[in-house]
Amino acid sequence: MSDPTALIGAWARSAVAPHGGAFRTLHTHEIAAPVVRALLARAGIGAQAVDAVVLGNALGAGGNPARMVALAAGLPERCAAFSVDTQCCSGVDAVSMAVGLLASGQASVVIAGGVEAWSRAPIRQLRPLREGEPAIAYDRPAFSPDPSRDPDLLVSAARYAQQHGFSRAEQDAYAVLSHQRATTHAPILALEIVPIHDLNLDAYPRATSLVRAARMPVAVRRASWEDAAWPHPQETADCSVSTLAISARADGAALVLLASSPACKKHGIAPQAAWVTSASVGCDSATPLIAAEKAAVAALLRAGLHSIEGMRVIELHDAFAVQGLSFCKALGIDPERINRRGGGLARGHPIGASGAVALVRLLSDLQRDEKPGARGLVAVAGAGGIGAAAILERF
Repeated sequence: MSDPTALIGAWARSAVAPHGGAFRTLHTHEIAAPVVRALLARAGIGAQAVDAVVLGNALGAGGNPARMVALAAGLPERCAAFSVDTQCCSGVDAVSMAVGLLASGQASVVIAGGVEAWSRAPIRQLRPLREGEPAIAYDRPAFSPDPSRDPDLLVSAARYAQQHGFSRAEQDAYAVLSHQRATTHAPILALEIVPIHDLNLDAYPRATSLVRAARMPVAVRRASWEDAAWPHPQETADCSVSTLAISARADGAALVLLASSPACKKHGIAPQAAWVTSASVGCDSATPLIAAEKAAVAALLRAGLHSIEGMRVIELHDAFAVQGLSFCKALGIDPERINRRGGGLARGHPIGASGAVALVRLLSDLQRDEKPGARGLVAVAGAGGIGAAAILERF
């Protein structure tokens, strides 16, 4: 690239720990701050060089997690801090917004990504309408003003699988491949992970097989989501969603250090990759899982491309196996082409960090496996029918 707006000097992430696991006592800043410090060490710069932190977080319930992380990591008090909540897309959207800070001249060095401490997420309640009435607890907020267009995400995935004929066998095979890749490549994945609480490997991936997958229980049954508001799907083979085909709740953080070209020269940062372009889009809120493929197409078009074939590395945060299968079908690629060392199905789903974890995976594989000039794409979908994608190039 002749004059990239944003160069990436380093990246790092924590391990992804299952909900209630190794990070169960840690708040967001306690997970992310060690990653920030490791990021600075990998880039070879001091904390005073950082102008801003842009951090994705979905379950913090207010406040400013980015500021907490900046202070906990020892960044300068003058450092700006922006927290982003676009649910599962937060990690990628945060980095896109950081690129905007560089492009507009508001910052020269920015740390961006995502963090989630799902195990420590606040308990949510709605205030009562009348004095003396109890508060009403809820697990998730609304993602659409129309309740009929805002199904439970698992229900939506199950309905989509049935309507489009993605069989349970296909979904389970996709999930088994993800776990096999994650366990096989664990030593390589460890190179990008900052140990926290002595956890230096993603804890969720397991050795499994198609035989074992077939024994896994069904997560949602067809009778539980059919109703008069939705047309009955076509009769097909068993298209149920098993528990193996769902990304598990998790905690974790992933961050990248971005800098302008002048800042790289000033601070002695050796650029590893360049940000080419990105896209954040919306789609039907009733089928949010397809937003990732919509965003990927939009990003490719912004890069002047009409096909994904030129992408050497492709990372999709796959919250559901059916999402990965649909993504590959829409873009005309074989499922084996994506997530070469396992995806979100194997790692788990630290919501606000999931897209950033996939981005770190993309950067690691571009650097390890590809030649300078090679490009890769990262994509993620979020609740409410939003998607984010980005294209990067090995520098």
